[in-house]
Amino acid sequence: MKVAIIGAGATGLSAAYDLSSWGHEVTIYERESFIGGHASTFDVAGVPVERGYHHWFKSDKHILALCEEIGLASRVKWFHSTVGTLYEGHIYNFGTPFDLLKYKPLSMVNRIRLGLSALKIRKIVNWRSLENWTAAEWLQEHLGHKVYEAFWEPMLRGKFGEEYYREVGMAWVWGKMATRFASRNGIGKEMLGYPIGSFKEVFEALAGKVVTQGVRINLSTPITKIQPAEDRKINLFVNGETNPIKFDAVIASAPSHVFNGITEGLEPEYRKKLTEVKYMSAVLLVLVLDKPLSHVYWLNVADRSVPFVGVIEHTNLVNSSHYQNNHIVYLSNYLTKASKYYAMNKDELMAAYSPHLLSINSEFDKSWIRESHHQVIDGAQPIIGSNYSMKMPAHDTGIPNLYLANTTQIYPEDRGTNYSVMIGRNVARTLHNNL
Repeated sequence: MKVAIIGAGATGLSAAYDLSSWGHEVTIYERESFIGGHASTFDVAGVPVERGYHHWFKSDKHILALCEEIGLASRVKWFHSTVGTLYEGHIYNFGTPFDLLKYKPLSMVNRIRLGLSALKIRKIVNWRSLENWTAAEWLQEHLGHKVYEAFWEPMLRGKFGEEYYREVGMAWVWGKMATRFASRNGIGKEMLGYPIGSFKEVFEALAGKVVTQGVRINLSTPITKIQPAEDRKINLFVNGETNPIKFDAVIASAPSHVFNGITEGLEPEYRKKLTEVKYMSAVLLVLVLDKPLSHVYWLNVADRSVPFVGVIEHTNLVNSSHYQNNHIVYLSNYLTKASKYYAMNKDELMAAYSPHLLSINSEFDKSWIRESHHQVIDGAQPIIGSNYSMKMPAHDTGIPNLYLANTTQIYPEDRGTNYSVMIGRNVARTLHNNL
């Protein structure tokens, strides 16, 4: 059968890998000039690194299995992660339960409560029991306002902004924490995986496999319209052309609002589910330094006077020797397009952010910066609210042989390459069986 896939990220490539191995004639259309989607890379001193920080957890069985299949299992290395929280100019380690007892913004009693909160969430087996709650409601109700105010609220507010932080569902928070718990060893140390040749190596190997199986990958080729045709076929209008290309089936991995905007014939109820999910963009200032900024890999910023929400020092996970002794630091933000920081260019972000680096390292000086890069990844974070299972759009769009597979459909887990591979392969299997 003749199948089209819209998007050459983890979802599209993994779907193409299976469908082409089952004998289908597959064509991929990617609007960007590169493969990899949200996990695509750029070069630092000639070495590829991700536009937005990425890693794998021990529980990420789908992407790890795929790496095994395409011969890259030996390239996945595992590292001890270090985690901290920045609050009022001090970095508090959060690597083990004992570190929580040193979190001075809370009284000793509330530090214990904060530690117990993780255990309380970890013991929840049925996430559906959390569906009716927003995270703000559940955390205050079960952990107390002081614990929420000093730790959880700044995290939610920083991640989702004033506009959305009260809307995020507790089941989504549970899913995010469950993934992290599964990657910890017996003493609470977190192990994270990374393909030592970068995610670029994974996507290039996967793309090479699908091409040898007959898949055609068209880069810089946006789809401008999707239209149901006669005999349960699908018309794709490519790059603004007026004459469509006809396919037996189509998988779209585009964000929901993009898919809604280009697709004809969807039922109103399905369109409503597509348009109700809002997205935030990842805006990153990537610094290449000649010395480390901090001692931790993942630094949560709980101080809302700081204009970014996370500091991910990649070379505190993967040694700087892999990057010609450069130290790679992501200053991370999730923003709506209405944010003033979203509209800033690299120099403006640098001016806004750099004074706050002194709260992380009092010795920091701009002379440490060898390179800086500005990355904007739109549609990076869907806002997942309470009772989302009733609002989530199905993979089956209601139009025969047209399927949607994107990050709004992996609930209660959060977005990531592992779950993108999972839904890509699941939808490919569904399409194959239906055809």
